[in-house]
Amino acid sequence: MDRTRLHHLLAREAAAAERSNPRSKAAYDRAEHLFGRVPMTWMNKTAGAFPRYLDTARGARITDVDGHEYIDFCLGDTGAMAGHSPEPVAEAVRRRYAELGGATAMLPTEDAEWVGAELTRRFGLARWSFSLTATDANRWAIRLARAVTGRPKILVNSYCYHGSVDESLIVVGPDGRGTARHGNVGAPCDVTVTSRVAEFNDLAQLERELAHGDVAAVLMEPALTNIGIVLPEPGYLAGVRELTRRHGALLIIDETHTFSAGPGGCTAAWDLEPDLLTIGKAIGGGIPAGAYGLSAGLADRLLGRADLDLVDMGGVGGTLAGNALSLAAVRATLEHVLTDEAFAHMAKLSERFEAGVRAGIDAHSLPWSVSRLGARTEYRFTDPVPRTGTESAAAADPELEDFLHLYLANRGILLTPFHNMALMCPDTTEEDVDAHTGVFAAALAELTG
Repeated sequence: MDRTRLHHLLAREAAAAERSNPRSKAAYDRAEHLFGRVPMTWMNKTAGAFPRYLDTARGARITDVDGHEYIDFCLGDTGAMAGHSPEPVAEAVRRRYAELGGATAMLPTEDAEWVGAELTRRFGLARWSFSLTATDANRWAIRLARAVTGRPKILVNSYCYHGSVDESLIVVGPDGRGTARHGNVGAPCDVTVTSRVAEFNDLAQLERELAHGDVAAVLMEPALTNIGIVLPEPGYLAGVRELTRRHGALLIIDETHTFSAGPGGCTAAWDLEPDLLTIGKAIGGGIPAGAYGLSAGLADRLLGRADLDLVDMGGVGGTLAGNALSLAAVRATLEHVLTDEAFAHMAKLSERFEAGVRAGIDAHSLPWSVSRLGARTEYRFTDPVPRTGTESAAAADPELEDFLHLYLANRGILLTPFHNMALMCPDTTEEDVDAHTGVFAAALAELTG
């Protein structure tokens, strides 16, 4: 890659973005009362000097305050995998909030049992409880795992993604040992006190860590997602399940991003057998919601423990968790939007997206690769595809990524700002996918000269 050419193109695209988005720039400049000038500091992870401000969003389309329309392949980094404001969810939210009333009343609704039964149908876990985020679902699942096993540590994969869970912010260091992930903010203690870590796709390293006998649970994504898609090698997930059982550790599968694999995520698609499962983001159709499921045996063991306070101040639960509004949205999303038929449509479009990206890479003989997980596709700047999170992290190229994101956004296409991920929703079309293929090809032509 000619870095001088890349720097020139990146500067050109940044200048074009500033010229064409004066209202977004002005809004950002005025935001003096926000920490980092944005509602959440990760919103500053954007190519260019400022984020584009949202005006309207429907289906697979977003319009910003400067009047530009975008084909949205970011979809709220999975939070809007159902599309923006799908009509069944909008109607369910309207009815619950405006007609029936009571977004949160600390009383259960009948929607909750419907949702629990549907999650059991999809994922297989027998008992369910709810949260507002997948981060909280993971935190509470971890607490339950520690309670039932009596063990202190949680094992995760290097460069995993489990939200802001403290125990997950650990990576494999150059010496092969666990160390804090770079940039971890205000850690309550050395992460090696609470956690162990193994590379994804490395059963030998996993067994070495489990052999210490202090791991309550392995918390893992069935495919890494937030460091670029890293798929499991044949036999790896079966090996994880066998090793956790042999060493007395529970297995928690986090399907928050891997839900893209199908109606029951990777758990159903690959016949996985977790003890607990966590999920969030997409299940509420954009309304905050998360959930965790437990096997029947594990649920009975926990509920039979008189020493555990699962009702009041035991550290599991939140006042707004399982609220009426969120569960109305989840029911509408699962019943009417993210259906089996919708996933089939989304996966087919993702295959088309993957083929378009691969054609662009091949046309210029670039040493890049592309991976797909159901409705989710990702390209990265290395070939062959990484087999661990550490390998994938090493392939990062922030300047190249910023150029591609800016080039696409300036031409009406949005990818996930954290990496080169594109997600399909029920409203995405073949024309949307082909638009990306064309713009992506044009960007590569300019890069390679």
